Amino acid sequence: MIMTKKGLAVTLPIGLLLAFFAPGCYNGTLIDVGSNLEITREVTYTVDVVPLLEKNCSLSGCHSAGGIAPDLSADKAYGSLTNGGYIEVANPANSRLYGLLSGRLAPTMPVSGKDPEIAAIILAWINQGAQNN
Repeated sequence: MIMTKKGLAVTLPIGLLLAFFAPGCYNGTLIDVGSNLEITREVTYTVDVVPLLEKNCSLSGCHSAGGIAPDLSADKAYGSLTNGGYIEVANPANSRLYGLLSGRLAPTMPVSGKDPEIAAIILAWINQGAQNN
């Protein structure tokens, strides 16, 4: 099939529009971004996870008491994450929390930008049973 100038004039703009608007249809679909970081040491909720949540989530005001759900203030975060469906201990890499932090789910968290170290620490904590220790 030979494309005429008129056919190209119609097809090209439509293709460009589709390419421009298609990414806007993204709504929480998993995408593979990969990560080379793996935490092999013991990760504890109190020592490792709480400081990350405080620095990047609750102190920023986004996920503090009265802010955007889930409430990630120090006294509420564990319950909010474990009871809110953000953690899958049986399949840690599919946890919603890890998906948001790793950029596999939108919107990417924290809002300051994806941080592979934060995602790796959270994944290690979930892999180790997501204990409140």
